[in-house]
Amino acid sequence: MHITNFLKHHYRHFNAAALIDAGEGYNKHLAEGGKMMITLAGAMSTAEMGIQLAELIRQDKVQIISCTGANLEEDIFNLVAHDFYERVPNYRDLTPADEQALLARHMNRVTDTCIPEEEAMRRLEHVVLKFWEKADQEGKSYFPHEFFYQILLSGELEQYYQIDPKDSWMLAAAEKNLPIICPGWEDSTLGNIYAGHVITGDIKNVHTMRTGIQYMIYLADWYTKTATDESKIGFFQIGGGIAGDFPICVVPMLHQDLGRTSVPLWGYFCQISDSTTSYGSYSGAVPNEKITWGKLGEKTPKFIIESDATIVAPLIFAIVLGQ
Repeated sequence: MHITNFLKHHYRHFNAAALIDAGEGYNKHLAEGGKMMITLAGAMSTAEMGIQLAELIRQDKVQIISCTGANLEEDIFNLVAHDFYERVPNYRDLTPADEQALLARHMNRVTDTCIPEEEAMRRLEHVVLKFWEKADQEGKSYFPHEFFYQILLSGELEQYYQIDPKDSWMLAAAEKNLPIICPGWEDSTLGNIYAGHVITGDIKNVHTMRTGIQYMIYLADWYTKTATDESKIGFFQIGGGIAGDFPICVVPMLHQDLGRTSVPLWGYFCQISDSTTSYGSYSGAVPNEKITWGKLGEKTPKFIIESDATIVAPLIFAIVLGQ
């Protein structure tokens, strides 16, 4: 527990202390029989948060994930094309001409990291299209994460692996058949590619890919069956945006729209965000505001850490993993 002991000795006040409280609260929630949802916004997969997230999945310290379409695909991009990525440590100094030069080389920049189009996106497209077309021809439909699970478990991508497979959180999730919620998947590279194949007629039925509304129905069913007073669901939110905003609303929907008032509220809440708390800022709303929407309760353990998630989340995960 070298990392945990270091943190507890040095992280004593302000955001640092909130980090410790959140990590210990996470462990307490699990120890009391609770389950945890982790939500991933931004480009956490390109930040290679999968190294620890995969281990959390293997150790049953997360039971469901909500993430953007970018985080689904970018973990697999990294899995099959890591050696072709380029880091740009001086990205703040790039001129528009520098950015144009990256585009000309088909290097798509995410902050300080460039994703290679051909080796990552097109390599995956060639494989995923076969699974899309097969489902389409058979009149079947699947969620985005289910297609990825099929591909990963088929072994078709193994020849391209360029990182240790144990560091891929999507592969760990596929092996566990972990529930995933991916709202707004259409706002992703493969979402755009899928739309293109529907337009060209390669995919005949647009609903071969299941939708966000169906994801909410899926989540409502999972939450109703899983959440009990003895085993409440925690909510660990990394960043803001739809990855967190979408799934947290399942509780007020169950209560207010379906009358399932016996379903418990979220039993733990933590958000790591550098989003400024401001008027009408949904991602920057403090936890107490969520009480008024029927998402959290008056006594729900609540933590907010105003800092960079790429720095904070790995440290909290180290506490949870006993490192």
